[in-house]
Amino acid sequence: MTARQAEAEAASTHVASFDRLRHVESMAQLPSGAGRISHLNAVILGESLASEENDLVFPSHDFSRKALVSSPEQYRKMYESSIEDPAGFWSEIASQFYWNNKWDPEVYSENIDARKGTVKFEWFKGGSTNISYNALDRNIEAGNGGKVAIYWEGNEPGDDGQLTYAELLEKVCQLANYLKHVGVRKGDAVVIYLPMLVELPIAMLACARIGAVHSVVFAGFSAEALAQRIIDCKPKAVITCNAVRRGSKAIHLKEIVDSALIESVKNGVSVGLCLTFENKSAMKREDSKWQEGRDVWWQDVVPQFPIKCSVEWVDAEDPLFLLYTSGSTGKPKGVLHTTGGYMVYSAATFKYAFDYKPSDIYWCTADCGWITGHSYVTYGPLLNGATVVIFEGAPNYPDSGRCWDIVDKYKVTIFYTAPTLVRSLMRESDEYVTRYHRKSLRVLGSVGEPINPSAWRWFYNVVGDSRCPISDTWWQTETGGFMITPLPGAWPQKPGSATFPFFGIETVIVDEKGNEIEGECSGYLCIKKSWPGAFRTLYGDHERYETTYFKPFAGYYFSGDGCRRDKDGYFWLTGRVDDVINVSGHRIGTAEVESALVSHPQCAEAAVVGVEHEIKGQGIYAFVTLVEGIPFSEELRKSLVLAVRNQIGAFAAPDKIHWAPGLPKTRSGKIMRRILRKIASGQLDELGDTSTLADPSVVDQLITLRDC
Repeated sequence: MTARQAEAEAASTHVASFDRLRHVESMAQLPSGAGRISHLNAVILGESLASEENDLVFPSHDFSRKALVSSPEQYRKMYESSIEDPAGFWSEIASQFYWNNKWDPEVYSENIDARKGTVKFEWFKGGSTNISYNALDRNIEAGNGGKVAIYWEGNEPGDDGQLTYAELLEKVCQLANYLKHVGVRKGDAVVIYLPMLVELPIAMLACARIGAVHSVVFAGFSAEALAQRIIDCKPKAVITCNAVRRGSKAIHLKEIVDSALIESVKNGVSVGLCLTFENKSAMKREDSKWQEGRDVWWQDVVPQFPIKCSVEWVDAEDPLFLLYTSGSTGKPKGVLHTTGGYMVYSAATFKYAFDYKPSDIYWCTADCGWITGHSYVTYGPLLNGATVVIFEGAPNYPDSGRCWDIVDKYKVTIFYTAPTLVRSLMRESDEYVTRYHRKSLRVLGSVGEPINPSAWRWFYNVVGDSRCPISDTWWQTETGGFMITPLPGAWPQKPGSATFPFFGIETVIVDEKGNEIEGECSGYLCIKKSWPGAFRTLYGDHERYETTYFKPFAGYYFSGDGCRRDKDGYFWLTGRVDDVINVSGHRIGTAEVESALVSHPQCAEAAVVGVEHEIKGQGIYAFVTLVEGIPFSEELRKSLVLAVRNQIGAFAAPDKIHWAPGLPKTRSGKIMRRILRKIASGQLDELGDTSTLADPSVVDQLITLRDC
């Protein structure tokens, strides 16, 4: 379908879409303050997160007055424009960046319906640009070369550094020149296996500058997982460091890479270069294992190269990066993002969702090994000329006040993190937060999973002093950027709701037969039209791309998530539909049960999985972490079950409460539910690889407590 055909179809249907936004007309007239709204019971897949109360939380008049999008009316006008005229809307934003050649007259083309042929999106095709140039050179040419681009905070307090935009460009150019010198060319893959040193975004930007395709692998993955990715994308080089210190623990990354490269050779993939950064704070050079002829020290070669490097202009649809995400088949999926559309979309979503101002100091706690680190640590912020804080360390080291110490040190104004981190910090005394000023903060953000209302309120009231709006964002590796998100100054928030779709995103909720449902409803969240930041394929497996995302509901992108839209049009994400438990015919989202458990004042965190049940088909098995200092007891178990019964219903009551001193999480905070399912079902010999966990010993603790 061409852009003109798509726009004609959109024009015939946009009225129905905007009916869902009718509520925004009256919101501007609501008084400031927290007004009570009706309780929303979570009873089936897609219902809102369980909470004792759902209040409207308004931005202050002063915040809204200064916001980029300051009212529901302004949002409505911009949203309507983005749906009625996507070509014009996104062209205007794209024109703010540098293009060596402008794109073709057809701004975009799309086929989202697998029944009509190959699924394919193209945005700004024919336009040539470079995301590294736009993130660095363009800002320097605008007079911001002396502005700090990156503040870096190391594991140990006092271990820090900074780079201006001009200094960052020089380092990017030196590495880019070195990569060209060793034969890396446009279209070649480079695997990056680094912790959150400044060398990680430097490596990403250097690859982009010369048209190479970077594939960042989270530096917590095992050698086996790293080898899988190397074998799939066949890189010209691997970039790593010898070691990193996390808290008091040293992790030997180079040895993991060595093992992965040995495994890769066994599978017919040989990598000729392992560029290794010497991280002196974690390991001395002489203690590092080495293979002559393949391994090269970064510090020995990269600084010798020129600080200027010509730009490789690439087509908007040329690949920018591969990012592997987990798949249900066990084989990682290589999500492929291209250059032009991703550049425009990551920049626009960052700007509006965080109400970015040039004076802001922005800190996202994510690792660049995940999509959040791509879009909202490196590309989105730097494309906007922002100052970014990067932290390589543990958020509870040396104590649980580390995050707020960093906020005060750098005068952070925008703080973006995961609900898991929020909940883990909730377990500790509020004194770890309140002993720091935090007065610089003005916007908070949440990413990675639905944030339960009690965690939202703690984040808002304690961390943000009840004055900072929370951008509770919903999006995915595949989407490239935010899809549903608050715009901080535009409308009131409901704790736990991602609120409304971003510009250009035509969200729909469908039933099990794929029929769109209007108004207040529950079902499966889908996207009706393409958007610039969408991934273009799964590397080497377009059939899997179509089967996974476009065939479950023909004519739509299927997110894989359950969702509810309430009577006011707010969207409530309830987690993956494969995280759904079917109890006696009731389809219950695990996030709903988890939220009900966490609403209990003595529960710090919960993770729910389904287990086989002789009578009900599936039963509910809940792993519960208690507030620090609270002992396990039968009375407390009954109280937790009662909390779920009261908020959701008797059918959702957990069959088993498993006391959990900690939950198995990756370093980024993602709960490894695969492991929890195996423990719950007693399949202890099938736990699989636990090396990616932040604390593998948690698994042994859970097994020990299984029968308690």
